[in-house]
Amino acid sequence: MQNARGRRRASGPAPEPRPAEAIAADRPRDAQREARRRRGPFRQVTDFASASGVGQKAGVALAATGLLLTVTVPATGPVLAAGEQQGGASASAASPAQPKVSAEAAAKIDFSRTSVSTTGDPDGKLKQLLSAQSAGSISRAASAGTLGGPLTTLVKSSPFGYRVSPITGGAGEFHRGQDFAAQCGTEVLAAASGTVTFSGWHPYGGGNRVVIDHGNGLETTYNHLSSSSVQVGQKVTRGEIIALSGTTGASTGCHLHFEVMVNGEVVDPMGWL
Repeated sequence: MQNARGRRRASGPAPEPRPAEAIAADRPRDAQREARRRRGPFRQVTDFASASGVGQKAGVALAATGLLLTVTVPATGPVLAAGEQQGGASASAASPAQPKVSAEAAAKIDFSRTSVSTTGDPDGKLKQLLSAQSAGSISRAASAGTLGGPLTTLVKSSPFGYRVSPITGGAGEFHRGQDFAAQCGTEVLAAASGTVTFSGWHPYGGGNRVVIDHGNGLETTYNHLSSSSVQVGQKVTRGEIIALSGTTGASTGCHLHFEVMVNGEVVDPMGWL
């Protein structure tokens, strides 16, 4: 019931008071609470940013927009974080100080770099093949590319094998080499390093001819030359000028007839070039 002042009047005996609950004097607390309280709010924010990666992302974003000139990225790795907790001395020892680089505002940045070139032995593959086995047992796949071109520019004309003779017109003539079109007087190059074993007139249609022995049964010949600049017994290197192209001997025009011989037998030169 209520009286005039708005208070309710008890309708029965007053209830017994509730017993007071015992409150433990020592409540369980967070073990890191005191450490966080000593670090302060600013340190807590930076630690959170380090652990979550927010600080790193924010720093990179500000640097990209130009709002921040110097970006300090907090350590996010567990090793650096542990080292920071143990002491600043160990952290500084783990990451050496980076040198400071400064430049004027109008300084120009040059991204050019010096050219890099490599030099090797062009006869290396050929020497390795010839030293490991006889030239006659080398497969076409292994020999491809081991000889250099006898001319700076190779323009193939008459191939190796059977053909119609350009002189007699008869069919079934066996062409012993590969012909390359070249004007008379074009420089002829040694296909590989070796020793000159013949330099002179070839009585069987080759005209002025040079033969180079590359060792272990491999030889190259250069035919229909207008002149030669090497002598028998002379050592030559790959790419060295040994003669000039011509049309001497059994020839219908200026060109170079190039042969590759393995143990005295001619093979397709294109299997070595």
